[in-house]
Amino acid sequence: MEKNNILIRFMNLQDLQYLKQHLSIQFDDFWTFSILEKEFNGENTTYIVAEENNEILGFAGILTIIDESNIMNIVTKKDKRHMGVGSLLLSELIKISKKLNMKSITLEVNENNTPAIKLYKKYNFEQIGVRKKYYDNTDSAILMTLYL
Repeated sequence: MEKNNILIRFMNLQDLQYLKQHLSIQFDDFWTFSILEKEFNGENTTYIVAEENNEILGFAGILTIIDESNIMNIVTKKDKRHMGVGSLLLSELIKISKKLNMKSITLEVNENNTPAIKLYKKYNFEQIGVRKKYYDNTDSAILMTLYL
């Protein structure tokens, strides 16, 4: 998928090595590289990247279990936020899930992450529950699902 000059494609080992060097500085520090690497190498995971001019702007991943996709993360480079990268990644995860014949896509999002919640609502995700004090025993996680 391509929008303007942004290409969405499957993540490869070279991308993973790039992220090893840049993850905590240019993206977010709540995802460690070891967790990302374990997920990338998982049996039922699919990871994608958003790339422009050979620069990774963001990445996202899903874990599929039977007939449901679980969004593991959608991460955009700090200096590239609010430019539609997250929306492109989410749109592609939805397409991939449909191709895999999934019945739904579920995710959890920090109750204070307003931009992400707005993005998910834009794509018709519905709130289905709350996990109280899920993040560091303080912030709650909102559970959201999109039925395909």
